[in-house]
Amino acid sequence: MPAAIPPSYDEVPRDVIATERIYPSGFVHPRHTHERGQFAYAAQGAMTVSTAAGNWVVPSQCAVWLPADVPHEMRMSGQVRMLNAFIDTRLHETGNKADNKAGDEAGALPRQCCVQGTTPLLRNLMSEAVLQPALYAPMSRAERIMALLVDEIAAMPPLALNAPLPEEPRLAALCREVLAAPSTALGLDEAARRAGLSRRSFTRLFREQLGTSFVAWREQACLLAVVARLTQGDSVTRVAYDLGYGSPTAFSTMFKRVMGVSPHHYVNGKP
Repeated sequence: MPAAIPPSYDEVPRDVIATERIYPSGFVHPRHTHERGQFAYAAQGAMTVSTAAGNWVVPSQCAVWLPADVPHEMRMSGQVRMLNAFIDTRLHETGNKADNKAGDEAGALPRQCCVQGTTPLLRNLMSEAVLQPALYAPMSRAERIMALLVDEIAAMPPLALNAPLPEEPRLAALCREVLAAPSTALGLDEAARRAGLSRRSFTRLFREQLGTSFVAWREQACLLAVVARLTQGDSVTRVAYDLGYGSPTAFSTMFKRVMGVSPHHYVNGKP
């Protein structure tokens, strides 16, 4: 069984605290913050994480990194078994690595929210970390596990599983509408009309704000919805047509290009 931790774990005098939580499908964790950085690993199920900067989808066997003090909301797709590592990043910001026993590479922890892949080593470390007591002894095996865990988190590459939000109010409002009901059927002209802009101004402003085209961003927004729906058990064919793809084949081609595997392999747990 996972080790019990005090409710106020942000104040536990250890660099890393690991927890395990089980959430039912559809559960929403309202917007909140942590004083520590949070590495949330989806051992089972998928999560959608929302911040003021955008949305991130976290497939099963992947994780999301949230820096300290970032307000965020979490929505669960399928039953979610979440393993967390809460890391006191304030120690790492000082650069005082002599006193930092949570890992020498802590300075490499991401500065922004991101979805990360995982390795067998990292997954095993997370599973072992949640078994350790909150107040593990200095220089103990538990402390060494936490130190290696931070090193591995810092080494994980980010995955392109987010849809950032622009700062411009008209574009931000449109993007939130698309995230709420994503579809490839929403064309450039209609998107510009909804934003109250000409096609030319919309295209220019969108690229200035997000560094990408609306069509590419729309595809990314659709992908976020796809991962969540496939995790919940929706069929590939139904998801493809609901999101406006002309055929399941076209949908599968997009999915494999971004995710590296076909939708069927993803559904069957073969990432």
